[in-house]
Amino acid sequence: MLDGAGGTQVPMAVIDAVGMGLAEAMSNLGGKFAASERTGQVVEAARSAVADLVGGEPGGVVLGPNMTTLTFRFADTLSRTWTAGDEVVVTSLDHDANVRPWVLAAERAGATLRWAEFDVATGELRPEAFDGIIGERTKLVAVTAASNAIGTRPDVRAIADRAHVHGALVYVDGVHATPHVPTDVAAIGADFYAFSTYKLFGPHAGAVVADPALLEGLAPAKLAPSSSAVPWRFEHGTPAFEQYAGIAATVDWLADLSSASGTRRERLLAAMADAHDHTGVLLARMVEGLEAIDGVHLLPADRRRTSTVSFTVEGMTPAEVSAALASAGVSVWHGDYYAYELMHRFGLAESGGAVRASPVLYNDESDIDRLVAAVASAVPAAA
Repeated sequence: MLDGAGGTQVPMAVIDAVGMGLAEAMSNLGGKFAASERTGQVVEAARSAVADLVGGEPGGVVLGPNMTTLTFRFADTLSRTWTAGDEVVVTSLDHDANVRPWVLAAERAGATLRWAEFDVATGELRPEAFDGIIGERTKLVAVTAASNAIGTRPDVRAIADRAHVHGALVYVDGVHATPHVPTDVAAIGADFYAFSTYKLFGPHAGAVVADPALLEGLAPAKLAPSSSAVPWRFEHGTPAFEQYAGIAATVDWLADLSSASGTRRERLLAAMADAHDHTGVLLARMVEGLEAIDGVHLLPADRRRTSTVSFTVEGMTPAEVSAALASAGVSVWHGDYYAYELMHRFGLAESGGAVRASPVLYNDESDIDRLVAAVASAVPAAA
């Protein structure tokens, strides 16, 4: 399995936690009986776990089904105060989940959309790309912490500093970064940090992390009788509480990967640093192996990147390459993987995008060697 960027495998500890969430008596929130109180404990445990993982506060953790749904929700909320002449900045490096919600919200509000473009020659999104784009009327800058297509990790802090000088908010897509590197939302300057746990060895759920004080000043659309408290006011409907039980189990499992002592937060930082080192070795092996194959072309990416590679093969469509690798027992993704603007910038949208291999911490060098061998075997078939 080398499709970690599309979703990760789940450890038994998480599966057991989700199963127990379904098997034990649980109820909706707010009741004065044991099942309802148990549900409340599950929710609060999930908030605390997310806060420890990325360095936020439990009271600023908004939970939901996935990053995309939550981002649409926040785009709707934030755009309620935008007017004609206001500006919103998005990038061509991002997954469409951190582009389209803002594009549509700007259109509804009459705000001006501005684009920060990555360099197609290097795969970099430099902070300088935002100079002259962020201004006094900029309300929000949306940027990824890591490209899900090529792995590039922009200098989010440098970008956020540029935005904050003008009073703009920064919404960071952390979906692809969080499984690969230690995360500190304050250190990178994120006002909002969004990610999905199913790409982090967990269940299908998502979270947006922000300062509780910032959330207090926002008024999302909600049902009249639902809670107006933060973060509850941002969470629509009755969620899948058993998935929230899986969130806490996922974070505990990650923390337990490290032999370091200390708080859960400290152990998580150590574990994710180890994961980054491990996948960095796999990335180097993967790049070296694929670059040595005639007819294989890697999409450029910043040297500061996650273990993610997209490539094309001469004479074969990405779908054909993916199918050939699947027949060899190698699971990879093909297409644009919702990196819609990126594939257009590379000129690959009309030809089917690219093939993506994205090892995570449970992969090893044998997985990389199988990938390289399978690609090498597939290339002559295109002649």
